[in-house]
Amino acid sequence: MYKNLLGALAVAGLWLDGVAARRRLSCRDDLNTFITKQNDISLKGVLANIGPDGSKAQGAAAGAVVASPSKSDPDYWYTWSRDSALTFKVLVELFIGGNKSLQPKIEQYITAQAHLQGVINPSGGPDSGGLGEPKFHVDLTAFTGSWGRPQRDGPPLRATALTIYANWLIANGGTSEATNTVWPIIAKDLAYTVQYWNRTGFDLWEEVNGSSFFTLSASYRALVEGAALAKALNKQCPDCETNAPRVLCFLQSFWANGYVDSNINVNDGRVGKDVNSIISSIHTFDPAAACTDATFQPCSSRALANHKAVVDSFRTIYTVNKGRTAGKAAAVGRYSEDVYYNGNPWYLATMAAAEQMYAAVYQWQKIGSIKVDAMSLPFFRDLVPSIATGTYAKNSDTFTSVIKAVTAYGDDFINVVKQYTPADGSMAEQFDRETGAPKSAVHLTWSYASFVGAIERRSGVVPPSWGEPTSNTVPAVCEAPPSCDSTMTFNVKVTTVPGESIFVVGSITELKNWSPADAIPLDASQYTSSNPLWTAKIKLPAATNFDYKYIKKTNDGTVIWESDPNRSATSSTGCNSSGTLNDQWR
Repeated sequence: MYKNLLGALAVAGLWLDGVAARRRLSCRDDLNTFITKQNDISLKGVLANIGPDGSKAQGAAAGAVVASPSKSDPDYWYTWSRDSALTFKVLVELFIGGNKSLQPKIEQYITAQAHLQGVINPSGGPDSGGLGEPKFHVDLTAFTGSWGRPQRDGPPLRATALTIYANWLIANGGTSEATNTVWPIIAKDLAYTVQYWNRTGFDLWEEVNGSSFFTLSASYRALVEGAALAKALNKQCPDCETNAPRVLCFLQSFWANGYVDSNINVNDGRVGKDVNSIISSIHTFDPAAACTDATFQPCSSRALANHKAVVDSFRTIYTVNKGRTAGKAAAVGRYSEDVYYNGNPWYLATMAAAEQMYAAVYQWQKIGSIKVDAMSLPFFRDLVPSIATGTYAKNSDTFTSVIKAVTAYGDDFINVVKQYTPADGSMAEQFDRETGAPKSAVHLTWSYASFVGAIERRSGVVPPSWGEPTSNTVPAVCEAPPSCDSTMTFNVKVTTVPGESIFVVGSITELKNWSPADAIPLDASQYTSSNPLWTAKIKLPAATNFDYKYIKKTNDGTVIWESDPNRSATSSTGCNSSGTLNDQWR
């Protein structure tokens, strides 16, 4: 009887194991079905938002990527340089992978971007910082309203998307087009990147004016591949090769306390755990790279530790993540302190977390081993609890277990997206932290593009190498590029009384980012009753567009601003140049 009982239990156990296995296969089949359907919907969603013939982009110029058809609450009926470049990077990679129907769209994008580079806007003109303007109207005219500008990620991101295409042209008999049509756009973006990478600007989320990990990562990649493209076309890329290692050296400054502090040189009140670091890792993914910490490759110890830190930061703050403990995928937002629309998970952020896992798996399989060290051990132990530090070869059981676990982890992030994607496959910007309901801008182009890009990596489809293996050595000593400054004299005539002082403040770091507490004082030594002159000489970056205002402070701490609108000016062109602004208080 005892033997019969053991036999019955064994049969029952096998039956239960079989049920569990069938459930896992069923779940995987459900996910694969969702992916196939959603990938098609997402690609169509991207194309629907591109002018002139996209179904949701009517009225947009040819090649203009509309961020979202939403025109109120929020109004995203604009074309962003950053979003457009990231979207077309995905489309160019799909085109290279065999979808030749996308080429006309790519050509229209190239024409649109060539036009936008010449549009004078609040960030400046073609040679005075205008390429850093973040967004334009969908008819490709300048947006002149108040905004977080400049944003320095657009030019290097656009350079990358077009460099991938230019390299394809060269390999497929299109060297003339690459040289005469595509390179001039890339060259301007690279020149902007060389000139401005070491200056502060607004971050990926358009909120923080400082040094952004995402912007610097994009700049580093663009300079490396841009220099190589220049050589292939027998062109010049002035200072690209000298500045790329400088940028790489600066990037190391963002690594602190076991994760990437995504914005530095700014007091933003955040801990710095931001999904922009994960998006950076997948943007600079090079399929030919090793697990390089210096470049934060997806499989690197730094990138894995950072992935855990960022994802974990959302586990307890969103109701939708209840029960999603360490080792399980979670809904991912921008950063834990986010208050935009009350701070919610984003589809593109959650998909980025998945994509890094797939890219890491690709790299490990190509390299043929997985290294677990003290830095990455907590990440691996969430997924394979028994793992220890060491290097595991491709033929080992541990290697197989990690590949299986990390792939499943990536799939689990897609399952989170699946759970909160409506039945029609439409993807908004966010989903509610409490209920999971779609929120904010509808049919967000970047949400759709992020889904397509992640699924490419899941399928083992990777982009061409951009040259990371030969450009990943960090200089022993970091150095900044030579400064190129202009000395601007600010003169304003304003009648004051004893106890009142005049200051200037403005839109760039050198003018204290509009902070009245830090405003720059003007001198009244030349002041007379007939000529009430206040003046100051301030060193600004040369050829830079900026907004500014004068403010009056009294001894009791009262601050009085000039009346609107803001003043606008451009610093003088040329290193060590000078200029004068003569104003009357208003």
